[in-house]
Amino acid sequence: MKKKYPFILFFVLSALAHSQTNVEFEKEFFKDKKDGLREAKSNIKKGDEMYVYGMTDWQPAFDLFIKTNQYVPSLNDIYGRGSGQFAAALPYYLLANEFNPNNAVLNERIGFCMIWTPDGKAKALPYFEKAYKLNPNITPEIQYYLGRCYHLNMEWDKAITAYKASLTILNAKTSENKAKIEDVDKKIAECILGKEMVNNPERVFIDNLGAVVNSKYPDYGPLITADEKVMIITSRRENTTGGKVDDSGSGEYWEDLYISNYVNDAWSTPVNMGPPINTEGHDATAGLSADGQILYIYRSGKKNGGDLYESHLTGDVWSKPEHMNKNINSAYHESTVSLSYDGKTLYFVSDRPGGIGCKDIYLSHLDAKGKWGPAENIGPPINTKYSEEGVFIHPDGKTMYFSSQGHKTMGGYDIFKSTLVDGKWTEPVNLGYPINGPDDDVFFVISGSEKHGYFASKKSDGVGEKDIYKITFLGPKKPFAMNSEDNLLASVTAPIKERVVAPPVAIKTAALTILKGVITDALTGKPLEASIDLIDNQRNEVIATFLSNSASGKYLVSLPAGKNYGIAVKADKYLFHSENFDIPNTSSFQEVTKDVQLSNLTVGTKIVLRNIFFDFDKSSLRPESTNELERLTKLLTDVPTLKIEISGHTDNKGAADYNQRLSESRAKSVVDYLISKGIAADRLQFKGYGLTQPMAGNETDEGRQLNRRTEFKVLSK
Repeated sequence: MKKKYPFILFFVLSALAHSQTNVEFEKEFFKDKKDGLREAKSNIKKGDEMYVYGMTDWQPAFDLFIKTNQYVPSLNDIYGRGSGQFAAALPYYLLANEFNPNNAVLNERIGFCMIWTPDGKAKALPYFEKAYKLNPNITPEIQYYLGRCYHLNMEWDKAITAYKASLTILNAKTSENKAKIEDVDKKIAECILGKEMVNNPERVFIDNLGAVVNSKYPDYGPLITADEKVMIITSRRENTTGGKVDDSGSGEYWEDLYISNYVNDAWSTPVNMGPPINTEGHDATAGLSADGQILYIYRSGKKNGGDLYESHLTGDVWSKPEHMNKNINSAYHESTVSLSYDGKTLYFVSDRPGGIGCKDIYLSHLDAKGKWGPAENIGPPINTKYSEEGVFIHPDGKTMYFSSQGHKTMGGYDIFKSTLVDGKWTEPVNLGYPINGPDDDVFFVISGSEKHGYFASKKSDGVGEKDIYKITFLGPKKPFAMNSEDNLLASVTAPIKERVVAPPVAIKTAALTILKGVITDALTGKPLEASIDLIDNQRNEVIATFLSNSASGKYLVSLPAGKNYGIAVKADKYLFHSENFDIPNTSSFQEVTKDVQLSNLTVGTKIVLRNIFFDFDKSSLRPESTNELERLTKLLTDVPTLKIEISGHTDNKGAADYNQRLSESRAKSVVDYLISKGIAADRLQFKGYGLTQPMAGNETDEGRQLNRRTEFKVLSK
């Protein structure tokens, strides 16, 4: 790459460059344009000042990456190093280039500045091509930069040719250039893979979310709830908190978080979240819980690379973000965060020492005190000697999406997917083109259904510098099938087969159920903040506890397939409410809306115990009933004057007298259990109603299942 600390003045470099068509900034070439030449030289001098300043920051960082050989640096990793100064130098260089477009060194310098700035990557190629045409020996790295530009423009064959020419130069001194050779070899492999992926694109739609969501400023880092009803983004808009402009030289406003809601089938205009989420410094999105109640924020640090903060939504107010503990934050750089569906494991990215590569994905478990425990590197096959970034754990609890330089990519960071099988992550799979491209593809999130993904990109059809895009996954192509009968009308002697459309191909979705709704007071309809216990009935274990929003009463719980779940909704001074969801491994994605009305301890109130289970055609309680029975025991213990009736109910299958006896026997089993736990017998009654009190019609399996139930009724309090 560039020689270390290039403080040599532009004019010295320019004088060394020589070609028949190269035009120097000298009087002999511009005898009649002395004023223009003077102004051009002045612009070059101003550009050089910015350029040299940028190189003092960029070059040592680049040399360190190469020297340590931890990973091949990408545009994204060191783009911030000096990029503001490179961007500031460009206007001066471009003005000088208007005066004299045929100077090799100036064209090479413009190309270099452009390739290290986000706006200029796609525009750098013609300047490097011009520099090479004017002087093929302008710099030993010219072939490398030509390769990079062809690579970024997906001109795969040209890129490979240029990279191979660069290798010829590097191989002359193999021992000195080992890391650089590895870099070029990797980029050649990226071009080969990129060519293959472009020829076999994934079936997706990629749509710009439009001017309602996107602005003329950079918009990026989207976060979404599992049901795609809330989106939080990072933006550099003019109404940023404090109204400050970044001092890096980019001229952009500082970062703030903005929130948008999906209402009436459209995203609303993002609103600045304001204090305490946003400060007068840089505030950026880092992660969001599946239910949208916990927000993770990245803030740049003065003494380190940046830290993570956590905020909770109480009603419609976000709490003051708290600095996460020392197990998460370090003296180094922590960026993206993803919380597991049960809220007990946190995945995050850090470049702390001791990792496998420069940036690795770590995890931390919530301890018994509700604190995040020691960070654990998740290791291979996820982490590589290169860099990983943008981790996102799907609410199904077993699918990870992340970006990596180290796996098979088509350039820079690509987005990958891995699945947890028997406690181990599978070999990551590239999501393919056009989701991934030759530049860095980072910070991708996906909906609970896995039908839609969201990411930021800079494209020609964009509204601003970067925009938020939505990916719609279409699934595999619908295959064609050959008709089994010959089309005899076409030709008697040469019958042909008719191609007909085969049955539709189902789009594979996540093995996940999203349960959501609103919790209210049954009498007043007022929204309630209630705790929602998620129970593994087979293990009689509370997996997680969530809270509904105190202002709206809304809740959202993710239920990965493969478990028999008990749901217990509880609020102070209210009777609990229970639901049961038995979700087999074969289940596909579904979204279930279940509004819950909690009742006070009013005489006559009936509550269905959804998680009381009996053996088939028997009255013996199954072990999966334990959690529900313990909740009922606790209620009776907490309210010692409460008297209840336990009732059994059946569907209409079988003889009425048999159903009557079975329902009564089952009700008695529940009462016996409560008595065994110390509840006085005179507070309990049991009764069987058989098929006489159906909750639903008995014509369907669903209706009959609702009718087979155990209830309790408040007799007195």
